[in-house]
This record gives sequence, structure tokens and C-alpha cells, in this order.
Amino acid sequence: AHRAVRAAIRAGAEPGAIRRLLASCGLPTADLTGELAPRFLGAFDGETLAGVVGLEIYEEAGLLRSLAVDPRSGGGGLGGRLLAAAEACAREEGVAALYLLTMTAEPFFRSRGYRRVPREEAPPAIRGTSEFSSLCPQAAAFLVKELSAPAA
Repeated sequence: AHRAVRAAIRAGAEPGAIRRLLASCGLPTADLTGELAPRFLGAFDGETLAGVVGLEIYEEAGLLRSLAVDPRSGGGGLGGRLLAAAEACAREEGVAALYLLTMTAEPFFRSRGYRRVPREEAPPAIRGTSEFSSLCPQAAAFLVKELSAPAA
């Protein structure tokens, strides 16, 4: 039984802890300065950061980034829970489509309703992000998921 499944998901993770977890998972941190412009949701096992996901919102387009789970906490569905929480947050903010770039997790995202699209189809706001323009290699898969409006 994995304890991670019961981890509490909330905002407010300490920036240094976010950077350390992302770096340990081989994800970019170069643009994470100051107050961490993208919103990050953390999954906490007690006070320990077990997973994290970032969300950048550009009106109706959102960029999902930096979904990472501590390998010691993995396997308990925590990545899926973090993704669902980020999608819910994006929906509440009026995001119609959520985009992401990945080198290694395309099957994970495809199994959750994302589809691969050519990078040229990225909206200008997404193309302008450092994640899209410089941090993620051209070989990264570019995926999108259309989000339904939040239930009234």
C-alpha cells in the first residue's frame, strides 16, 4: 500500500524544495526564479514534498509543466492525482486547452486524454514561453488536451 495516494495536494511548496525535486527528476529549473511565476501544486506526505506540478496560464491557453513525483513516493497514482488537480485549477481559471512538452511521459499523458500535435500549432502565448522556446528540446513531444468548462 502506497502512502503517496493519501498525500495532500495544495499550493505553497517551498521554492527550494520544488527546484530540488525537479532537478532530481531531470526536469528544467533554469527559468524558476524569484517567486516561481508558474503556479505550483505540491503533493505533501506530512510536510515532505512528494510530488509537484506547475501551471502557467495565458488566458484560454495553459502550459502544464514540471510534473514530477519523488521516486520514493512513486507508483501510488500520485502523478495522476497531481495532473487532475492541475486540470481542475486550469478549468477554474477559464483555460480551454492545456498544452505540455515531454521527453519521457507521452504514454502517461496520452492515456489521460492528451493528444500529440505539431509544435507549429502552439498558440503564440505558449510559443513565447521559455519552456517551449529554449528549455525543452525540439525532439520533445508537444501534446494538448481540450478542457471542458467547469460544471456550474
